Amino acid sequence: FHLAVPVDDLDLARHFYGEVLGLEQGRSSDTWIDWNLHGHQFVTHLAPGRSEGIHNPVDGHDVPVPHFGLLLTVTGFHELADRLRAAGTTFVIEPYLRFEGLPGEQWTMFLRDPAGNALEFKAFADDDQVFAV
Repeated sequence: FHLAVPVDDLDLARHFYGEVLGLEQGRSSDTWIDWNLHGHQFVTHLAPGRSEGIHNPVDGHDVPVPHFGLLLTVTGFHELADRLRAAGTTFVIEPYLRFEGLPGEQWTMFLRDPAGNALEFKAFADDDQVFAV
């Protein structure tokens, strides 16, 4: 996929996505930076000013909307959670096992980048559960 998100400071975006998340940086200009988000083209565009966020209740948590992220392996999920903790990340929703014992059981965590964009990373022990009902 290709996704572009607004950020209000490209230097903070460069640090967060490049250093904290460890993404490879691609092309860039004075107003945008391309990132390799696990093989997907992700772009941070300089766009000062943000609208108020919306939340929806899911599994007892207020999930920020909109949000984006990736499906990782369970091992990759825990490695990223450890990396984020080591970087001093404040989580919107701490890493935890959601829907335990139910269809769609998954590890999930939510955080915000320095511009306030909400990210969710999740992992399913069984990939057949991604679209389970």
